[in-house]
Amino acid sequence: MHFSSGIVRPPYEAYSTFLQVTSGCSHNKCRFCTFYKDAPFRVSPESEIREDLAELRATAWLVERLYLQGADPFLLSYEKLRHIADLIHEYLPSVQSIGGYGRVDSVKNKSVEQLKKLKETGYDMIVFGIESGDDVVLDRMNKGYHAQDIVEQLSKMTEAGLRYSVIFLGGLGGHGYGPDHARKTAEVLNRLTPARVLASGLTLFPDTPLMEEVKEGKFVEATETEKIEELIEFVSGLEISTILDATNVSILSPVYGNLPEDKPKILAKLRKMLEMQGEDVLRYRRTHLRSL
Repeated sequence: MHFSSGIVRPPYEAYSTFLQVTSGCSHNKCRFCTFYKDAPFRVSPESEIREDLAELRATAWLVERLYLQGADPFLLSYEKLRHIADLIHEYLPSVQSIGGYGRVDSVKNKSVEQLKKLKETGYDMIVFGIESGDDVVLDRMNKGYHAQDIVEQLSKMTEAGLRYSVIFLGGLGGHGYGPDHARKTAEVLNRLTPARVLASGLTLFPDTPLMEEVKEGKFVEATETEKIEELIEFVSGLEISTILDATNVSILSPVYGNLPEDKPKILAKLRKMLEMQGEDVLRYRRTHLRSL
């Protein structure tokens, strides 16, 4: 199989089969990210895709869900994505759905009608790493779009009936900014219909521009207590029907449930965590995580 970097996927795609159709990230400028720094952006040639599909056909058992690899394979044109779906169904007729990551601007080059047709070919549950709905944070982290872009583009997904997930990255605003960040992001999501909201927490990695800002005193990381308080504010502000999935290893207080019905239970668990464990205990747990 052709994989230019390790498999990157949301937790719930653990049992999916993976196929690389792009390498690296088309943007690759977010100030906090290192996932694709060593993998220049590249679109896989059809010959490689066919080779990998042939290998999967020869070695895999029944494949029902295929998750495309690359930071944002959904940026490919409608025609390219349609052709990839045709190849998948040619080699693996058992495949029922096709997922992958996308950026907000991955939707700009597709009409609602084209999105509907992509749904018909099997595309489902595309994951958008919006991270924030706060323009101050989006600009500072160099995401390349604003909150209104998120609403405009993901509303097209809703109109097309194509399900999607979004990622919220707590702590991205830094020390003292969590409540504002949480409220503004929840306000944006309340205008949308994500099938799942994935919450994770900012992890500072070496060799990123954000880490350099930390060293220079220009960015101060949120405390562990602040991160839980921010998640409480975020969940409190969500008014949509969705799945909240805050089970990423970066979350010290993992919670999961259906909103709005499970909101009281989720908030009670988070508040109990604050009562039971202070900053010192939470920081100790953070520094002893095995992996992120």
